[in-house]
Order: sequence, then C-alpha cells, then structure tokens
Amino acid sequence: MWIHILGYTLAVAAGIAIGFFIARKTMMSYLKKNPPFNEQMLRVMMMQMGQNPSQKKINQMMKAMQKQQSK
Repeated sequence: MWIHILGYTLAVAAGIAIGFFIARKTMMSYLKKNPPFNEQMLRVMMMQMGQNPSQKKINQMMKAMQKQQSK
C-alpha cells in the first residue's frame, strides 16, 4: 500500500520537474525569437522620459539588452 503512494508521489514529482524544464526551454526559445523590446519601443520609452535618443544610443541599449538576455 505505502509503495503505491510512494510511487505516485515520485511520479507526480517527476512530472512536475519535467514539465518545468520543458516550459522553461519553450519560453527561452520564444523570447529568443521574439525579444520583448525592439528599437521602436526603446525610442518611444526614451522620448517619454524626456530624452532625444540617437540611433547610436538605441543600438548601444539593444546590444546591452541582448548581452544581458544571453546570460
């Protein structure tokens, strides 16, 4: 009897762990293909903060975000 309970508990724990890693890999893949920020969004955000962004500054920020995301 207790072996069945232990087996079910282990199966549920293994299912949760496998599901977590599959969901994590799927989400990382999605974010890599569709980054949450793009140049237009950065430009609008900086203009709302009162800055006049140059293309050079936008490119620097995009590189910094991509570097941070790859870590």
